[in-house]
Amino acid sequence: MPRWLEHRIPPPLIDAACALLMWALARALPQAQLWPPGGSAGVVGAALALAALGGAVALAGTLEFRRAHTTVNPLAPRRASTLVTRGIYRVTRNPMYLGMLGVLAGWAVWLGNIAAWLGLPLSMALLTVLQIRPEERILAERFGAEFERYAARVRRWL
Repeated sequence: MPRWLEHRIPPPLIDAACALLMWALARALPQAQLWPPGGSAGVVGAALALAALGGAVALAGTLEFRRAHTTVNPLAPRRASTLVTRGIYRVTRNPMYLGMLGVLAGWAVWLGNIAAWLGLPLSMALLTVLQIRPEERILAERFGAEFERYAARVRRWL
């Protein structure tokens, strides 16, 4: 992926495009349908639970950034004033992206089509290449050994 694309596409837009692709795949491949979209109460409950859990993880990450008085703007990682390593950041280095992935998983469950699940690894790949690796490069420049120790101890996703 060209470097000029790094930090140019807002992560929610990436995931919205993946969600749209998931819907299109589900429509285009009816033979991959496991259950009707929104199927049973159990399907709806599982979809909502995954989406809610994802939202809670993303919110926890956002709140930790706010507490640290650092930027939450994913398009401006050079504005980071603090390396946030507490709270949810002790479990994952990217809770906001992980949370968005949980929302997409809820969407995949609701769609009920195995092909829709392809949107999740696509989202992870795009976010890793366009956002996470470039962010990590910048954090390593800004925070040096402190970031390197943190990255060695906490996984990128989970």
